[in-house]
Amino acid sequence: MRRYVIRRILLAIPLLLAISFVCFMFINLIPSNPAEVALRVQQMPVITDAAIAEMEEMLGLNKPFLVRYFDWVIGCLQGDFGISYVNPARTVAGEILRSLPATLELAGASFVIVLVLSIPIGFLCAVYKDGWFDRIMRGTVFVSTAMPPYWVGLLLMWGIGVKLGWLPTNGSGSWRHLILSAFTVALSYISTYIRLIRNNMLENMKQDYVLYANVRGLPQKAIWVKHVLKNSMHTCIVAMGMSIPQLISGTIVVENVFSWSGLGTLCISSIFNRDYPVIQTYVLLIGVLFVVFNLLFDILQTVSDPRLRKED
Repeated sequence: MRRYVIRRILLAIPLLLAISFVCFMFINLIPSNPAEVALRVQQMPVITDAAIAEMEEMLGLNKPFLVRYFDWVIGCLQGDFGISYVNPARTVAGEILRSLPATLELAGASFVIVLVLSIPIGFLCAVYKDGWFDRIMRGTVFVSTAMPPYWVGLLLMWGIGVKLGWLPTNGSGSWRHLILSAFTVALSYISTYIRLIRNNMLENMKQDYVLYANVRGLPQKAIWVKHVLKNSMHTCIVAMGMSIPQLISGTIVVENVFSWSGLGTLCISSIFNRDYPVIQTYVLLIGVLFVVFNLLFDILQTVSDPRLRKED
């Protein structure tokens, strides 16, 4: 087991370096000069060649590509992601840290909603296969999967916020502001995990250990919960782990729909303002989150599943 963990960590290192290189390369492939963009964003009245050269030297753009890349990677490891073009007095790390708590709050609430709704609904759909509850939920899952999040958000704002007046439609500050936006983010993931849990349980119900448990005379509820559901959740662990970075990155549209001041709002405003260091850091952060959570939950699945430990 120890060798497996070490091997997975060592394999993740070149992947992280590849992600960082792609992030740095794409930003540097932009046709416009970042120094000139920085001067325009700062509303410099007259942009001269001397001002561009001075900005290039300040940003380190006069160095060779690989030198700039390694300097940037070393700076990232030290927590220095550069300065914002829009607000030169602020660092990129400061901008990210200022917006990160709101996004984590939204993603965390969405993840809780996914777990609370998808596990019992998927369980009941499998237990009452082809019943009226299963048919209704399968139709609901099909429809909700096909609807884009921003459209769902607008419908919820119009129906629950405007027409009924039950919840606020935008902004932040209380748990009531969180409900609509969190449910909008979670809806597509709820549908995915309902189908995944249902299909896994139906597959496990055909296994020999379920027949053996029935022969022993164990209570049916105990068989479903302690054996079928428990074994069905093993294959969901990695998928749920990957949902966490997906929830964080997937809030980019919903945050702008509900005026939620998080990383998504920061990313959109940085794109419009051509604040390249912030965009670069955001893409890098999301890539690192995917690699780290995939690594953690892959190891967790191996620890929790004896069959995988035996194969390793």
